[in-house]
Amino acid sequence: MSGKPKARWHSALLKGCLIGICCLLVGYLVVLMYAQGEYLFAILTLILSSLGIWVFANRRAYAWRYVYPGVAGMALFVLFPLACTVAIAFTNYSSTNQLTFERAQQVLLSRQYQAGKAFNFTLLSAGERWRLLLSEGQNRQSWISEPFTFGGQQQLKMNSVTTLPAGERATLRVITSNRQALSQITAAMPDGSQLVMSSLRQFSGTRPLYILADDGTLTNQQSGIRYRPNGESGFYQAIDAQGNWESEKLSPGYTVTTGWQNFLRVFTDQGIQKPFLAIFAWTVIFSLLTVVLSVAVGMVLACLVQWDALRGRAVYRVLLIMPYAVPAFISILIFKGLFNQSFGEINLMLSALFGLKPAWFSDPLLARTMLVIVNTWLGYPYMMILCMGLLKAIPDDLYEASAMDGAGPLQNFFLITLPLLIKPLLPLMIASFAFNFNNFVLIQLLTNGGPDRIGTTTPAGYTDLLVNYTWRIAFEGGGGQDFGLAAAIATLIFLLVGVLAVINLKVTRMKFD
Repeated sequence: MSGKPKARWHSALLKGCLIGICCLLVGYLVVLMYAQGEYLFAILTLILSSLGIWVFANRRAYAWRYVYPGVAGMALFVLFPLACTVAIAFTNYSSTNQLTFERAQQVLLSRQYQAGKAFNFTLLSAGERWRLLLSEGQNRQSWISEPFTFGGQQQLKMNSVTTLPAGERATLRVITSNRQALSQITAAMPDGSQLVMSSLRQFSGTRPLYILADDGTLTNQQSGIRYRPNGESGFYQAIDAQGNWESEKLSPGYTVTTGWQNFLRVFTDQGIQKPFLAIFAWTVIFSLLTVVLSVAVGMVLACLVQWDALRGRAVYRVLLIMPYAVPAFISILIFKGLFNQSFGEINLMLSALFGLKPAWFSDPLLARTMLVIVNTWLGYPYMMILCMGLLKAIPDDLYEASAMDGAGPLQNFFLITLPLLIKPLLPLMIASFAFNFNNFVLIQLLTNGGPDRIGTTTPAGYTDLLVNYTWRIAFEGGGGQDFGLAAAIATLIFLLVGVLAVINLKVTRMKFD
């Protein structure tokens, strides 16, 4: 065998081994996800991994090797979360309805209640092991188990004794430290009854609280009340003798499909509709004001630091870019202290100069003004850096011709500088608008959405943006974290941002084409 065919054979063998290892690894991961009940993740992993192996193993798909990582990343980190969010929006998924129907039923059937006698217990040491000792309070009859060690589910056969064996009794501290292990022990009595630990001092007989009937209803063995699964609410709900629904529901609930109910709630429930529309309007205004002010401040400062007659321009550039170098969350927390109504430096100066102490965090208008000021401070350095670069591209001949016509600095700015800067800045302004539309960190750290709105079904504040409003619904809901409603609003946010971006692009194209 010549050297070249042998090298090709070795290369093909190595390639085949690598492909085989990748296939085995993918197969193991898919089976593991499927066994854990993560069917959607298993399917996604199988599809992306299979495509990746095919792309990198097939010579005819050579060109796709450069595209596939980006496409796979977009599918995994953009499209998949978006699809999951939209899917959750059509369910009642919440803190009270997180489980599947089978899991919720299993949890309810595992509940027990104390029935029968209660026996005092203690532990007797048997070398490195223990023996369980039960005694009845009245006649002091005792039962004892064989030696055992703690760990896992186990059943101990109890034998009646008249004379207690030697052994040191366990202290309460020992029993407390092994409480979880003791809760997994079942004591089998000679009469066939079974006891479990009901307190730190007693073992008691227990019975299942609910019994599942053939028709799918649960019956409470203590009260006799029957419960039937309600496919609309996602709970086992009490029914009367005629089978009509009553108000009592069993928790935990389970996840069911609710169709367009979450979307309809946004537009029909006045406690949600009013804050949603008000917050949407404020989100648009906040984003527009931030973009306009940050561009205006950045452009003016860029023109100033590029002015040839200004001395120490390099120092000014460094000082003006400093806010961009400091992490945003640090700047926001510093501003939170500066705007403090009682001890903040801003109110101290206003009080000394004008006798004013504005309530920055409790007055809705002042709180919004504060947000715009802080966000402009955080955003202008980026715009200033961009404008400084764009100013270098403007030919000096334009300013020389303007000077010959007798134009001043303001005329040069509005007739030459601004028109030549605004066109290349527009795509960045649109991107800045989209970013500030979802500026979660600023609101969360500075005002946490406050001051709060009164009379709303869901928690909402005057400075909340739509993204913060969604977060509060998902994680701060007083009646249960409503992930389904939050997902519906998140879907609407995605559509609104998409529509606004398309409108901005079309307006830009019409204006400058």
